[in-house]
Amino acid sequence: MAQENIQSTLNEVRIFPPSQDFINTAALSADNLATLHAKAKQDNPAFWAEQARQEIDWQQPFTTTLDESNAPFYRWFHDGKLNASYNCLDRHLASNADKTAIIFEGEPGDTQHISYRELHQRVCRFANALKNQGIQRGDRVIIYMPMITEAVVAMQACARIGAIHSVVFGGFSATSLKDRIEDTGAKMIITADGGHRGGKIIELKAITDQALETACEHIETVIVYQRTGHDINFNAERDIWWSDAELGQSTDCEPEWVNADHPLFLLYTSGSTGKPKGIQHSTGGYLLNAITTMRWVFDIQNNDVFWCTADVGWITGHTYVAYGPLATGATIVIYEGVPTVPDAGRFWDICQRHQVTIFYTAPTAIRALMKIGGTFPHSYDLTSLRLLGTVGEPINPEAWMWYHNIIGQQRCPIVDTWWQTETGAHMIAPVPAATITKPGSCTHALPGIDAAVVNQQGEEITEANQGGFLVIRQPWPSMIQTVWGDDQRYKDTYWPYFDGRYYLSGDSARRDEEGYFWIMGRIDDVLNVSGHRLGTMEIESALVAHERVAEAAVVGQPHDIKGESIFAYVVLKGDRPTDGVDDALTKELRDWVGSQIGAIAKPDNIRYADNLPKTRSGKIMRRLLRTIASGEAITQDTSTLENEGILPQLQGIA
Repeated sequence: MAQENIQSTLNEVRIFPPSQDFINTAALSADNLATLHAKAKQDNPAFWAEQARQEIDWQQPFTTTLDESNAPFYRWFHDGKLNASYNCLDRHLASNADKTAIIFEGEPGDTQHISYRELHQRVCRFANALKNQGIQRGDRVIIYMPMITEAVVAMQACARIGAIHSVVFGGFSATSLKDRIEDTGAKMIITADGGHRGGKIIELKAITDQALETACEHIETVIVYQRTGHDINFNAERDIWWSDAELGQSTDCEPEWVNADHPLFLLYTSGSTGKPKGIQHSTGGYLLNAITTMRWVFDIQNNDVFWCTADVGWITGHTYVAYGPLATGATIVIYEGVPTVPDAGRFWDICQRHQVTIFYTAPTAIRALMKIGGTFPHSYDLTSLRLLGTVGEPINPEAWMWYHNIIGQQRCPIVDTWWQTETGAHMIAPVPAATITKPGSCTHALPGIDAAVVNQQGEEITEANQGGFLVIRQPWPSMIQTVWGDDQRYKDTYWPYFDGRYYLSGDSARRDEEGYFWIMGRIDDVLNVSGHRLGTMEIESALVAHERVAEAAVVGQPHDIKGESIFAYVVLKGDRPTDGVDDALTKELRDWVGSQIGAIAKPDNIRYADNLPKTRSGKIMRRLLRTIASGEAITQDTSTLENEGILPQLQGIA
């Protein structure tokens, strides 16, 4: 661990209180929120027990709320029995069977409206098909699908019969898929012939076949959904069409009642190096925080149309597409493709046509659309929107302001949410009717979440704007259970310091004079420049605040004198300079950063590119940027990049 606190350089003073109109209709008021916080502070396990009894339908009530006897392997509600699919579907049938559960839109333009009754029937039929293929409680099933309704059906069907699903993002390579198949010991893969993305067909079945060419000896069956209808290879001894697997199956399927700590799913964190970690989440605790955060952070109400743009291959798509919204009886939008097909108005067109009220997306998507300008969103009627959200990484203040002004038309609260694959649900986020927001801040911890910024000794940093390590000091229901098959890695990764008392998030953060949390970047993204420890996110925010900059990513470059120098990759709102060189603009940007946050933060090098290297989920591959900045050969797997052709620009050779 580093020995000094991380210095804060960002100075953001704008504030945005919730409107009286929003307060008047919100389900959770400031007084209600204060009551929740007080109850949680008085007795945290009792607080969560009360929430669990209110929000979850239990087949067998729990008698033990929290078992801490084998910390950090905490067990929540473990002797209670429930079923996640029952809580997402069956319990709504008596009163809301005809309500729309899913509005699906494919990238080619095909649409479907699926009611809760129909979704329940689809899930039960497919659950019976899985059982007919030999899948039992505890078996692992890989789901490698496009972002279509059937991906959610497959997840819910696994949950219904007690099987453990592991969704693999449809943009991952055969190697990445193979690694996850082998680590889970899965018996089955559910995939499709292909999916539509970016105007192309993603060859999911062909990639699956490639992954299965070597090893993966546990796989017995591959179920293939026909989405695109193009020709594919078909192994009659192993492969079965989804429609054939469902043939003759009943639309009734009794739920498998499981203990609350039964694994609901495994989700692998991706990285450029090292073996992926299989994050294991429980059924009961995970579902509880998925539900409470839908209510607290999104103010979900009966007539809302909720659209989280994340793919189900990521934790956001699990919690805020497949489970949380359905468990609260919401109507959700699922969109198969990218936001720029057929043009950059696709998101706003969907919002207009389907009357979306809550829109939740990533800062990377916001910045990409911001780069294109306001013409497209101004062409659509976005008055149905009442709440906006961001997820995935800190949002820089200028992107926040564009989102607020152009998309929210200065009337929609923005909930900037901090959480992780490992936390399962929001940990730090605004409650929209109760929180005054600040552009770039995720604001305050939610009720029952004991988040803090600490130094290397684990002592809370009380001085305002002094950065440190972001930790959570008490267990919470949706927390990671372990790393699949590797308990020691779980302990070493998430509980390595502070005598194993605090969960280490891996993020650096600070709190301002009013106690607001500001995420400063990953701990391993902190730069050490001449003894000053600087968070990359704040330098990036300063760059993007310049009128000509659309996006920026900052990494460290080895330096003989400073230890590290600051290397910035910049995407401009206009064209990239000829040959990637513009000395005058580079000086202007360096001086701009110096004026915004001080000379110590001036980038030593600025390289221009048409885009940053992002995975198909929108994540910036920062390890790749560090490799390029240090002049090393690229050894990382780049097959998950949205555009591999960007690499020569980033390397400064094109």
